[in-house]
Amino acid sequence: MTISADSETKLRYVGRSVTRREGADKLTGRSRYVDDMHVPGALTGRTIRTSIPAGRVRNVRFPDGFPWDEFIVAGPDDLPANEVALITADQPAFVDGIVRHAQEAVLLIAHEDAGLVHEAARAIEIEYERDAGVFGMEQGHVLKQLAIRHGDFEGAFANGDVIFEGEYRTGAQEHVYIETNGFIAWWEGDGVVLHGSHQCPYYVHKAVKHAFALDRDDQVRVTQETTGGGFGGKEEFPSLLAIHSALLSRKAGGRPVRLIYDRAEDMACSTKRHPSLTRIRTACTPEGVFKGVEIDFHIDGGAYVTLSPVVLSRGLLHSGGPYLWPAARMDGYCWFTNSPPYGAFRGFGAPQSEFAIERHLDRLAAKLGICPIELRKRNFLRKGDMLPTSQIVGEEPELERIVERALELSDYRAKQSGYGEGNGRGLGLSVFYHGTGFTGSGEVYLDSVVALEAQADGFVEIQVSSTEIGQGTETVFAQIAAEGLGIDIESIRFRKPETGAVPDSGPTVASRTCSIVGGLVERAARQLREQLAGRDIATASATGPVRAEARYQAPPGLVWNDDTYQGCAYGAYSWGCNVAEVSIDPVTAELRVESMWGIYDIGRVINPVLAIGQVEGGMAQGIGWATCEDVVLKEGAMQNTRVTNYIIPTSADAAELFVEFVEHHNPCGAFGAKGVGEIPLDGPPAAVANAVTFATGKDIAAIPIRPEDLLA
Repeated sequence: MTISADSETKLRYVGRSVTRREGADKLTGRSRYVDDMHVPGALTGRTIRTSIPAGRVRNVRFPDGFPWDEFIVAGPDDLPANEVALITADQPAFVDGIVRHAQEAVLLIAHEDAGLVHEAARAIEIEYERDAGVFGMEQGHVLKQLAIRHGDFEGAFANGDVIFEGEYRTGAQEHVYIETNGFIAWWEGDGVVLHGSHQCPYYVHKAVKHAFALDRDDQVRVTQETTGGGFGGKEEFPSLLAIHSALLSRKAGGRPVRLIYDRAEDMACSTKRHPSLTRIRTACTPEGVFKGVEIDFHIDGGAYVTLSPVVLSRGLLHSGGPYLWPAARMDGYCWFTNSPPYGAFRGFGAPQSEFAIERHLDRLAAKLGICPIELRKRNFLRKGDMLPTSQIVGEEPELERIVERALELSDYRAKQSGYGEGNGRGLGLSVFYHGTGFTGSGEVYLDSVVALEAQADGFVEIQVSSTEIGQGTETVFAQIAAEGLGIDIESIRFRKPETGAVPDSGPTVASRTCSIVGGLVERAARQLREQLAGRDIATASATGPVRAEARYQAPPGLVWNDDTYQGCAYGAYSWGCNVAEVSIDPVTAELRVESMWGIYDIGRVINPVLAIGQVEGGMAQGIGWATCEDVVLKEGAMQNTRVTNYIIPTSADAAELFVEFVEHHNPCGAFGAKGVGEIPLDGPPAAVANAVTFATGKDIAAIPIRPEDLLA
């Protein structure tokens, strides 16, 4: 195929619902997940875990009746650095003598006979010295604290005519990705090969290299296999499995080891969405014009740091919602507790804090006697307004237009007069926003790189570490690359993410894949187009691949101060509105979300079908978190570790979902794209809670909303 030198006049692929590239393989079963990999001679590994939340390990006993001499046994003394490298290296790969949560790894075992491994794991006995644990926020010590200060806070509250305060709580949430965590590892010479289910190959690479004190990058080769979902749950947690599987393999003389969790183990030991507590105090005029806000945002971090600082950061930054606050005092606290560490989950922090502010505004409107929609409209952010971080809103969000469209589609105004406590039906609304990409200087720190390579067979290969985890990465990148190059999309291929073979384009998180990394793919495509202008791809590449790379560059004026928490937190924001319609059974108090409408500005929509799928999935997860997903904890440990007793919405339970997009292009995103992956989860919980209050008169201040809460 010959590359044209002309710029495109009409987009061929961007904005169109081209066929999902990996879809047919998944539908037909040709896709191979890590558990499908057949590696001759592989051993089966198993993790022996703590059963208490706090204390010390005194002894491990291997009972008679098992051929222990045939087992590979590994523990902390076998690892050069007993640490999982991430933001900090405080989390050990194995208990370091002190138990900080139930489900910590004490040791590993492996054997050829998988059944024998599982029997032996159940038989091993651990003796403890037990300590009292800490299981609630504000009971232990602070892991991380952040503060935002803006405007004349004292003056706003001294002169505020109406002072209103409230307290709001959200529970933990389990990811319930379709495929559990798993890795297969083996050693080749002085290096280790790892194949697994994960979102961030270079996170795993960093952690394994550190744990084994390896000198060279090429001593760790991490490949992402087909991955059955992540939602953030396969961001940092897989690093621990990778270290464990690699250690068992090394103790087995380099022989392959499979370490793949079953559902119960995965749910018991993996990270969850951080539970939160938010206290809000607002000052406004009697007409509902905001003057100031005070927010204390707390999250439970669990036993180790993991990614809690960035979850706290995003939660605090979004805690005021898409509203103009002339003055603000916002404080964020993350607490250590004796729970398994909480970690990244779609939206990481923003869904918790935006639930609180959106519920607070409905309660404030009731106090003022003002329509909650009107209260919001009087205070929406507009172009030129200043956020509490001193960032100026550079685009017109058009939130009134977004809200009015949601009201129109849902027939809100016609329905509201007939709904209420009399018939157990209600309507609720939420408005929200979400920053695209890593916060502040995060993208500069990542220093992401992508490459496109024209090859001798006439194909152009996309080389990135951004992973396909079900959201459509391969498809949208192919659309962006084909558009930028001006060639047929069938001539684009996607290289499987493998460290060393593809550049580090950063983690597949934070609504950054399509917009930010996709923007680099677009840049690289245009560079490659210039290199190949007027030439045939195969002919030009006959003597070797022709390659173009693009590295992240911060947009002009995007300056952030991590010390003061002032500046431009994000280069672009997505905006949205949800309307929920609910019904409450008068006898059982069963809550059902009948319908939900969502209007979103996510910039340029690269692939409408994939974008709608992303949004509908996020809305369904938000509805589940609000209504039925109840992580039952006892001394910090999850008790309902089955999908039979941790209830998520099925297709039979799902609300009828309606989605529309409003496009305001982001000049720094791929063909104008903004983030789409996380914003769909920001709004549904508050919309549902506001609708339940409408339907029942109950003052909802926490999720999940259970029938017993409504009957109390």
